[in-house]
Amino acid sequence: MRIKYTKFFLVALASSLCLVIFYSKLKDMTHSQRDLTEMSSVKTATPQKSTTVRKIYKSVTPNKLPPLTISEDFRKDIPKNGAFWNRKLHSLLRHFDIAENQTHKDPRSRFRCRPESFELLQTNIQDVQSYPLLYRDFLKGMECRDPPILIDQHSKCVLEKEKDRIFLLFAIKSTPKHFERRQAIRETWGREGSYDNGVQVRTVFLLGRSSVDDPSLDKLVSLEAQQFQDLLVWDFQDSFLNLTLKEHVFFKWMLDRCPSVSFIFKGDDDVFANTQSILNHLQSLDPTQASSLYTGQIIAEASPLRDPKIKYYVPQSFYEGPYPPYAGGGGFLFSGNLIPSLYHVSFYIPFFPIDDVYTGMCFKALGISSAIHSGFKTFDIREQDRENACVHQDLLLVHKRNPQQTMRLWRNMHSSMLTC
Repeated sequence: MRIKYTKFFLVALASSLCLVIFYSKLKDMTHSQRDLTEMSSVKTATPQKSTTVRKIYKSVTPNKLPPLTISEDFRKDIPKNGAFWNRKLHSLLRHFDIAENQTHKDPRSRFRCRPESFELLQTNIQDVQSYPLLYRDFLKGMECRDPPILIDQHSKCVLEKEKDRIFLLFAIKSTPKHFERRQAIRETWGREGSYDNGVQVRTVFLLGRSSVDDPSLDKLVSLEAQQFQDLLVWDFQDSFLNLTLKEHVFFKWMLDRCPSVSFIFKGDDDVFANTQSILNHLQSLDPTQASSLYTGQIIAEASPLRDPKIKYYVPQSFYEGPYPPYAGGGGFLFSGNLIPSLYHVSFYIPFFPIDDVYTGMCFKALGISSAIHSGFKTFDIREQDRENACVHQDLLLVHKRNPQQTMRLWRNMHSSMLTC
């Protein structure tokens, strides 16, 4: 009996030592976080799981936004009618015109997170009670534009030489539970570092909080962020209808942390991107093309889908009219120098429940034309070609691929035995 207890004690002691060593090494891998400030969770329009103390970074968004002109084509493209979003847009455009006459009044002062009451919504949208619950939650939070950032990467775009700059930033929309997808990207096309001609590539993943119906992954996400230094997490519920909010806070983060990035790839975590082909394309652009780039698989002449059962449903009483041309949200490229203007104009375009449509509206409002690139396949390629590494050599993006397909395709594309 004494021998049995002795063995048990030795096993327990060994396990404890392993845990101590693991956490010590994990701690050594993290960057200093001396500039973190502690604050309680802020209540937002979307209910959160807990009110425990959170750590957030201070924001240093510039005091002044750049001058802005909203194109006449955009104003004409969105019809004036009785739909709620249309009325809201043209009301904001009137505010913009007044603000312009008041020497560029800062739009940020107008927005405070005051959730819309259901009574107000019912007054403005007669059939709002027929809207799906998630849609009603989205409507209540349309004025909430500045959730606190819970996990930041303040050194992401800091390089050894001040004169250097990040050439390409991969900004990948993800959710807390998609660790396997993120890891596949880190090990393949999203790998950070110096590429041909010395161009620098960096990667960030954009996350909100776990859904209230999912188990909390806060601790796992925190450990992942500490180890890989590439997660950005904001204090709002990560859902499809909050992707537009994720877009807006990403613009703000770029102004704070990465104002000098040359180009940005914005995409989903289930795409496969050909990093070298993307870099080759970007390096081939002349200065005029580079300064106003917005390219991908362009969806033109699209209109809202009215079936409540589908993911992209938009009620007629919410929005009426066609969509401007927009790049499919699976993945697209744009110029980093457009970020300040995109952030500014987003204050005058009400949040829309489909993020890629919203992004297209922002570019259209700035007078930036979308450019078609045949190498973006956001609706995938022929089924018989999906495992063919040679077919992917000249493509920039395909959607969609699971982590195993991504790893296999990347390995085959970079095999010394591949002959195309």
